[in-house]
Amino acid sequence: MSGTTLVFIALGLALDAFAVALAASVALRTVSGRQVFRLAFHFGLFQAIMPVLGWLSGYGFSRLIMDWDHWIAFGLLAFVGCRAIVAAARNAPATPTRADPTRGMRLVVLSVATSLDAFAVGLSFAMLQVNIWYPAAVIGLVTAGLTVAAMLIGSRLGARFGRAMEFAGGAVLIAVGINILVQHLTNA
Repeated sequence: MSGTTLVFIALGLALDAFAVALAASVALRTVSGRQVFRLAFHFGLFQAIMPVLGWLSGYGFSRLIMDWDHWIAFGLLAFVGCRAIVAAARNAPATPTRADPTRGMRLVVLSVATSLDAFAVGLSFAMLQVNIWYPAAVIGLVTAGLTVAAMLIGSRLGARFGRAMEFAGGAVLIAVGINILVQHLTNA
C-alpha cells in the first residue's frame, strides 16, 4: 500500500471525528488546552485501536460487526446530537456545569461512534495481508491532528454565534450518523 493511499484512507476515516470535534467545541464555546488534548488523544487513540482490533478479529467475526456497526454509530451520534439540540433549545447558559463532551461517558461514546468504520478498514487490511501497525499509527495521528484543528475552529464559531452554532453542531452530529447509515445501506 502506498503512502498516498494510506493518507487518503486516514483522512477519510478522520472526517467523522473532525465533524464531531467541531460540533463538540461549538457547544463548549471556549475550549481549554486540556479539552483539546482529551478529545484529540481519545479520537486518535480509538481510530488507531479500531483497525488493529478489526485486523485481529479476522473474517469470521466481521460479518457480525459489519451488519450492525452503521446502526450503532448512527444511534450514538443521533443521541448525542439530539441532546445538543435540546440543550440549545432550552437556552441553557454556557457555564462550567454544562456537560463537557470531552469528559466521561460522552467522550467514550463519541470516540467509539467515530471509530467504528476504522474497524472495517482493519478487516480489509487483514484480508489484503497488510501489516497493521504503521497504518494504525498514521490513522491515529491524522485523526488527532484534524481533531485539534476542528476544536480550535469550532470554539471560535461557538463563542461568536452561540446557540445557533449549538443547533448546527447537533444537526452535524445527526447528519454524520445519517451519512454513515446511508453509506453502509447503499453499499450492502
